[in-house]
Amino acid sequence: MEWTRLRVLALEPGETYGFACGDAEWIVLPLSGGCEVRCDPAPPAFEARGFGGSAPAVEPHVFELRGRTGVFQGVTDFAYVPRDAHVEVTARHGGGRFALAGARCERRLPPRYGPAEAVAVELRGAGQCSRQVNNFAAAGPTGFECDRLIAVEVLTPGGNWSSYPPHKHDEHRPGEESRLEEIYYYEIAPHGDTPGLGYQCVTPSPAGKTDILTEVRTGEAVLIPDGWHGPSMAAPGHDMYYLNVMAGPDTGGPRQWLIRDHPDHGWIRGSWEGQDVDPRLPFPRAGAEDHR
Repeated sequence: MEWTRLRVLALEPGETYGFACGDAEWIVLPLSGGCEVRCDPAPPAFEARGFGGSAPAVEPHVFELRGRTGVFQGVTDFAYVPRDAHVEVTARHGGGRFALAGARCERRLPPRYGPAEAVAVELRGAGQCSRQVNNFAAAGPTGFECDRLIAVEVLTPGGNWSSYPPHKHDEHRPGEESRLEEIYYYEIAPHGDTPGLGYQCVTPSPAGKTDILTEVRTGEAVLIPDGWHGPSMAAPGHDMYYLNVMAGPDTGGPRQWLIRDHPDHGWIRGSWEGQDVDPRLPFPRAGAEDHR
């Protein structure tokens, strides 16, 4: 992928994973468990250095993330780390799994902590198209500031269709559509000892030839450089979680998430009027807003 990045870490208690951010900004997002995030920012530009060419010491930023027991058990806090920094993620007692969601970018923003309480949670769709969206790094003036990265979590009750109607964002059309590639990372709830599964569909658009209909399971990802994507289908009895990581080229304005519905299926939105949101939503977290 040209713009988006994703790594998923499984760390034992006290284990540390270090990485260089390079030309990308990153968010450290606990999937299960908590961690400490230590960020050593890049030194200032050469002209700001002291005499003799040596860079002044820069104190590291350290963020303690409470995390959560699992993706279906609540919204989590997170940490943002900028491009050109060096980062270490250390699992707390019990260990855990952590997603690193990144995007190639130009600006270097300050490292920051994102509290769980500030994450806007919304309910989309109705009936069997109901899903929950945790907008921890959504675009827009009220979202968490990033340079190019857009990232959200989507939780879909078993048997429902999510990312529906099929939509796309692979062309730059000012005020109408953003050019964004996307990564979907999945976790599917088991039923007893039976592992969960779901399905993901992507069909070709005028801007690209991506054509996928695939089974997805926990720990798997689907890369979507272009195309109409959706539905994401949760098998009955198996709730579906996916992390969306999006980014695209700098088009001279603020980052935006503008989509176009597939012309054959966009009518479904009108059918939601008068339908109730699936009563299994929201997953543990009070205060979700209804945005159909």
